[in-house]
Amino acid sequence: MGKAMLAATTQLLGKAQRRLWMKYALRGVGGSDNHARLDLAYRMPDPWNMASAMERTRFEATNRIIGQAFGRPASVLELGCGEGHQTGYLARACDQVYGVDVSAHAIERAHARVTQARFAVADIFSQPWGDERHRFDLVTACEVLYYLRDPAATIERMQMLGRNGLVTFFAPAVGRLGDVLERVPGLHKDWIHAGATSWLVGWWTDHDGA
Repeated sequence: MGKAMLAATTQLLGKAQRRLWMKYALRGVGGSDNHARLDLAYRMPDPWNMASAMERTRFEATNRIIGQAFGRPASVLELGCGEGHQTGYLARACDQVYGVDVSAHAIERAHARVTQARFAVADIFSQPWGDERHRFDLVTACEVLYYLRDPAATIERMQMLGRNGLVTFFAPAVGRLGDVLERVPGLHKDWIHAGATSWLVGWWTDHDGA
């Protein structure tokens, strides 16, 4: 077997293994705040294939939107940072990035991947860096809202903690999450595309109480 064929076969086997594992680990996770199952998913490194070219396209496009909409934020709080794949990109777009995830396994790898970032095993309601209004210049929730029982409460918390906010989610989730996002005052929207895959991006500036 040639090297190219061997590499392709290894890639296919890894993809199949990841799909099988995630089918098991994510049972009952959608819209449920099931932190234990999300942590279980991270028993496998990179369970969502965030190292893929498709996800890198999303990270780069998100950074472009941040730069165009907000300039260079002094501080960014990233919800659902996972193993830090997108954190590394956000770190290029701001002065200081903070990341939270409910998975201790994910946070351990994030620490190793993005050493200049500050991480905590937490959600937006328990993050340890202060609760004052507009504590952060920007709060992001990329590929996170699917897993929450009450995404509206999280967006409200984002509005309180961040001068600005940004979310992304996979296009098929618009039916469930679109109405929640539309309630945000001053919302701007766009799409990110990578091949046949699309994500909705929503961002805003919170003027209430500023």
